[in-house]
Amino acid sequence: MSACPREADVLAAEPRLRAMRGSDVPAVLEIERAAYPLPWTEGNFIDSLAAGYSAYVLQAEDGRVLGYCLAMQGFGEVHLLNIAVDPACQGRGLARRMLETLAQLCRDRKCPQLWLEVRVSNQRAREVYLRYGFREVGLRPAYYPVLQGPREDAVLMSLDVMEDGEARP
Repeated sequence: MSACPREADVLAAEPRLRAMRGSDVPAVLEIERAAYPLPWTEGNFIDSLAAGYSAYVLQAEDGRVLGYCLAMQGFGEVHLLNIAVDPACQGRGLARRMLETLAQLCRDRKCPQLWLEVRVSNQRAREVYLRYGFREVGLRPAYYPVLQGPREDAVLMSLDVMEDGEARP
């Protein structure tokens, strides 16, 4: 995986968020494999695109993919299926930028809530979501597979999106 653009470069030319294309899948897979111990497969991404899910990549000015997110619409809600930022680029507000896009997607589609699951052990992601305004609203026992041992629980989180464009914790 290539290094993240220097912080000054990221700030000078803000990454562009655009719709994910099939040609992005190899770069997305590279980030997915670096970010998760049990990554999605190429087929998972291709199937998500074929199903018409909302899928975005965050692209640097030089064309490198720095992050991605995928979500699907349900009845009165949008459900975040997957989000990741290149580990070399984390801590720069890129995940927040993608969450803002998904919150706007909720407002545009008149869906008052954005939902997600996150591994109980993924404290860093949980803190990002909590800072953004998500609430921990439940637990899904044995939701995630693990490399060895029993499956891991997922924390169910929800963000209420208000009409005035502000997130409500």
